[in-house]
Amino acid sequence: MSGQLAKFGLMASLASIAGSLYLYFVGNDEMLGIFVGLWAPTLILATKEIEEWLDILDSVTGYEDTDQ
Repeated sequence: MSGQLAKFGLMASLASIAGSLYLYFVGNDEMLGIFVGLWAPTLILATKEIEEWLDILDSVTGYEDTDQ
């Protein structure tokens, strides 16, 4: 799983930022644009934490990812 989930979180946060800019400037809905933009750091942190939990679970169960 090494870094794949973190990459997904980064892509999701970039999409959140792009959507936020679109809503703020083009969609003329400033409040919704700000709300959507606030999700970017949450997505990054959540995916990193989930990845750490999965690594801990793998170490406890003895599972090793050999698809690298």
